Amino acid sequence: MAKVCVLGGGTWGIALALLLYKNGHEVTVWSALSTEIEMLSTAHEHKMLPGVKLPEDMIFTTDDKEAVKGKDLLIMAVASSFTRTTARRISGLVEPGQKIVNVAKGIEENTLMTLSQIVEEEIPRADVAVLSGPSHAEEVSRGIPTTIVVGAKSRATAEYLQNLFMNEVFRVYTSPDILGIELGGSLKNVVALAAGIADGLGYGDNTKAALITRGITEIARLGTAMGGKFETFCGLTGIGDLIVTCASMHSRNRRAGILIGQGKTMEEAMKEVQMVVEGVYSAKAAMGLAKKYNVQLPIIEQVNAVLFEGKSADQAVRDLMLRDKKLEVSDIPWPE
Repeated sequence: MAKVCVLGGGTWGIALALLLYKNGHEVTVWSALSTEIEMLSTAHEHKMLPGVKLPEDMIFTTDDKEAVKGKDLLIMAVASSFTRTTARRISGLVEPGQKIVNVAKGIEENTLMTLSQIVEEEIPRADVAVLSGPSHAEEVSRGIPTTIVVGAKSRATAEYLQNLFMNEVFRVYTSPDILGIELGGSLKNVVALAAGIADGLGYGDNTKAALITRGITEIARLGTAMGGKFETFCGLTGIGDLIVTCASMHSRNRRAGILIGQGKTMEEAMKEVQMVVEGVYSAKAAMGLAKKYNVQLPIIEQVNAVLFEGKSADQAVRDLMLRDKKLEVSDIPWPE
């Protein structure tokens, strides 16, 4: 049995807390929000996961020391915009070599750092890993079969986490490509906004398929330029996560996109979804990375124009369709 603390009381953190508890581990859930901890400890249920009951002996706390000290694993499950402040907050309590697995998805706009890079910068003595893949909290919390991947710097850490999380409904693969895993998980949220916008405009399956296919091309183009492995973008945290996020109504990014396509502003859409829409925060960062690595991201560029420059969604789609003619795959030679 391992002692685990989930940092963050959102739906994904709660789903993983329940999974690990069922796997036989001692689980503590920490949140900086006292109202959130009170809800969880009294109702033993998250309001966004109705019907999913939490065990009476699961520990809920706002106390930093109780959360971190003596734990075999810390799970960083706060929203991406709070990753740095949370890591900085607990830094002095983390022991050398203590394992931290980041499960949120995003890129910091001002530094262009991935979330695991942020955690490593704030807590350099920690052993930092990532967990990602097509995994809606609504389904994981109810034991619906799910497959994800753990990325770590060492095989030993990856296999340790694999053993902790894996069970008959939660299959875990391992990978050394932390960067590729995080980029796939972050950038797919921006493409999912585009997919939702297309849905909101009333477009169909052809459009969705085009956005998914060309979207993964953009993600892999940037990801490989940054040092990620192409195979990662063909896997669970690339095309797998992109498909589920673009197609499912569980996806907050798709739902926000639908509202934007129907004419709401980005702020109105985020308010109505009532959850953090990570793609909004990653969109600007993606364009910063595109500029830094001299990579073209036409879909992500148009999403930024709609979100932040007041461009109409239908005009953005027209501009995408009328771009210069191109080969689909540029490195396939024509026969002589």
